[in-house]
Amino acid sequence: MHEPAASSAHHLEPSPSFVRLLEQATEAGLWSLEPASGTLAWSSRMAAMLEAPGDYVPAGEQAFEFVAPEWRDEVEFLVRRCAQQGEPFDREVQVLTYAHRRAWVRLLGHAVRDAAGELLRVEGAAVELTPRGVPGGSLLRNTAGWGLGGEGGDAFATIDREGRFTFVNERTERLLAQPSSGLLGRGLWSVFQKTARLRVEERVRAALEQQRPLELEELDARQSDWIELRGQPFGAGLALHLRNVTSRRKSQEQLRLLEGSIARLNDIVIITEAGPFNEPGPRIVFVNDAFESRTGWGRDEVIGRSPRFLQGPQTQRDRLDLVRSALEQWRPVRVDLINYRKDGEPFWVDLDISPVWDKARKLTHWVAVGRDVTERKANEEKIQYLAFYDALTRLPNRQLLLDRLNKLIARRDQPGEGALMFIDLDNFKVLNDSLGHQKGDVLLQQVADRLRASVSADDTVARLGGDEFVVLLQPRRGEAGEAELAASAVAERILAALGEPYVLPGYLHHSTCSIGVTVFGSGPSTVSELLKQADLAMYQAKRAGRNTVCFFDPEMQAVASASAALAADLRQAWRAKQFRLEYQPQVDLHGRMTGAEALLRWMHPERGCVPPDQFIPTAEETTLILTIGRWVLDRACEQLAQWATRPDRAHLSISVNVSARQFRHPEFVDGVMEAIAQSGVTPNKLKLELTETLLADGFDITVAKMGSLKRMGVALSLDDFGMGYSSLAYLKRLPLDQLKIDREFVKDVLTDAHDAAIARTIIGLAQSLHLGVVAEGVENEAQRDFLAQHGCDGFQGYLYCKPVSLEQLESFIDENAAATAQHAAL
Repeated sequence: MHEPAASSAHHLEPSPSFVRLLEQATEAGLWSLEPASGTLAWSSRMAAMLEAPGDYVPAGEQAFEFVAPEWRDEVEFLVRRCAQQGEPFDREVQVLTYAHRRAWVRLLGHAVRDAAGELLRVEGAAVELTPRGVPGGSLLRNTAGWGLGGEGGDAFATIDREGRFTFVNERTERLLAQPSSGLLGRGLWSVFQKTARLRVEERVRAALEQQRPLELEELDARQSDWIELRGQPFGAGLALHLRNVTSRRKSQEQLRLLEGSIARLNDIVIITEAGPFNEPGPRIVFVNDAFESRTGWGRDEVIGRSPRFLQGPQTQRDRLDLVRSALEQWRPVRVDLINYRKDGEPFWVDLDISPVWDKARKLTHWVAVGRDVTERKANEEKIQYLAFYDALTRLPNRQLLLDRLNKLIARRDQPGEGALMFIDLDNFKVLNDSLGHQKGDVLLQQVADRLRASVSADDTVARLGGDEFVVLLQPRRGEAGEAELAASAVAERILAALGEPYVLPGYLHHSTCSIGVTVFGSGPSTVSELLKQADLAMYQAKRAGRNTVCFFDPEMQAVASASAALAADLRQAWRAKQFRLEYQPQVDLHGRMTGAEALLRWMHPERGCVPPDQFIPTAEETTLILTIGRWVLDRACEQLAQWATRPDRAHLSISVNVSARQFRHPEFVDGVMEAIAQSGVTPNKLKLELTETLLADGFDITVAKMGSLKRMGVALSLDDFGMGYSSLAYLKRLPLDQLKIDREFVKDVLTDAHDAAIARTIIGLAQSLHLGVVAEGVENEAQRDFLAQHGCDGFQGYLYCKPVSLEQLESFIDENAAATAQHAAL
């Protein structure tokens, strides 16, 4: 850290022990990243939060792999922006721990600069929002499907760990007579009357600190209504159910004066004598109509008896002890209790027991007011169920699967070998896109039923999400290799079962699956390793043609490790500035240069020149393509800006290849606009070459983005046309300027009649749509003449120039201009 300015105060330099104390007090993990070197450091608390080994610290870029995929791009963007512009960030995101557990964390970061203002590092903290032992996920998310947040449900809200409203539904707005804009960000206690706010605040903070339920009733801020509030803890605070109980409160007050005034209350009401507390207990002197309708007991059957006849086998002894203690001390008590109807059916009752005094302060009666909360308790059980089970298929979810797998691996008395099977439905996305998600859901439910029927009762079938399922076969005693044979038999049963036709609403569907299997129990292994192995085997089954099963073998791991090594080299290459651009000229019918295509090259110190088709897929998988792609875009625009200052080069354009991952990024269009604005170039001099893979899915979004770019003036070209998802129905909707004929068609255009026909068709199609055409891979004049004869107006290939450095390209431009001028003179 730089030296602070002179001051009368002493600057505190935190010692390691002070940092550990801070971590212990805040439960925060600390981290620091030096952008220049890519060096990452983190505290032991950060490692523990991510369930990583104590001595494990990943490389800087690898740390982003701990962020859940759906948040990874955003976090990388926030860290990069902080490093470049010094903008701090504060986000709630999900992370994947070293053990593949999902957890919600609050992630904070800011830039640290020296006295000269130069960036030293980005540092920050992470705090887990869901404490260990609390079911994973957000209570708000888990309850959203039950109408708790909608028009038809209860008044529902959430507060954060500071007691501030973070969500309110419409029922809550009406109940509190305030819009959400006036509630969000305010303390919960502010909606109650002033005399109660301090009391409410103390109880709310205690519930948040101790992660326990909250129950209270208080007058609202208008002092017109009594509000009942019940809160359940979840990762980010408390989930609240609110209810206007003014009428019940008033009725309870009237009960102390007149029995007749409570006869028609909806809540159960029982009035007993004051004593005795011992057997047979206080005798009932009054019950209301609601008691009779809810319990099935008639008034004549219960008068004179103790309320204890309502108890049964499931009635909680600790709750009864709490009631007895309160009665002995002549104080009110409130409990949730299981009682029994006359027919023996249990039901939950929220029981509020209050003493009744006469004018001489002598205890005369007890009034018990109970509300049937069976439905509420059932909902609470459903919430707990959804934390560990998939709502659609009712199979165990990832959380429960990992819990069971962890317990199996940790057992020291392992009876034998078991197996873990990854199952992925083949082409499920096609069904969802063509027939709709409703039929897709029905299919998933039928798949779940067939999987359960294919395994033993003590095996686990789980759904990870989407169309991915996992089968965990319990270890069983046997000879070496028997587990693999057993898993193979189960896999074949599953292939056969899932291959049978599915009867969907109005449709008979045929489907298959791909299965990856790994056997465990013969040696030490971790949950993470087993999941990776089964996943690798499943993808191997996909590559083998689908509808098959593959067992994990070390060679798969070697391929995966090689891919990981390439990814690490890519990150290092970016830091070491090993990437460069080469340019290949594009010419018109007369050989006059019209522009150039920018081509990315990676010069590795040991691997040499790595071909783009080897590293671009890995760059897309690691999201590094976003950073590299923006760099290429910026360099191209800078070069166009330089050419624009020279009359002999101002007409030239530059084509930039855009990957599907780049194009689909939410900020891609903004990034293009920013690059053009920063360089000041004319937009139509920049040509973006898009691949046909963009047409495979999300077509409407693709068209909308292309339209935005087109309106900016950017030229759009469809690269390698005819090699992928070509469709006339798609093509006519695309706002294109140009088609590029792939080199595979150009190579044999003179010797292969099919390639010649394809090339002529593409040229004719482009002409009919008023699009330009550029043929790639033109190597001789005969190819050029054939293509020109049929209307091709642009060429690119070794006939004119191979890809060259910028300096060599400048020389080519001068030579081409001279040659073109000489030819024109002749």
